[in-house]
Amino acid sequence: MDKKNRQRLQGNIVSHQQPKTAVVEVVRFKRHRRYAKFISRHKKYHAHDEKNEYNVGDKVIIEATRPISKLKRW
Repeated sequence: MDKKNRQRLQGNIVSHQQPKTAVVEVVRFKRHRRYAKFISRHKKYHAHDEKNEYNVGDKVIIEATRPISKLKRW
């Protein structure tokens, strides 16, 4: 996978209690088939933060990478 073709997601950091790990919540909007109303979908990703430079509430862009640990792939 080339660096320029990796999947990127934008979200907010909701937890930063583990060392070198940040939990990022990504919100996506999906349109309902029948009612055509937009519904928000939330998903949390574990992202690698080597220098512990981000804090809770920061808006970040995460990028897919090789598996770093059991849960971290971003």
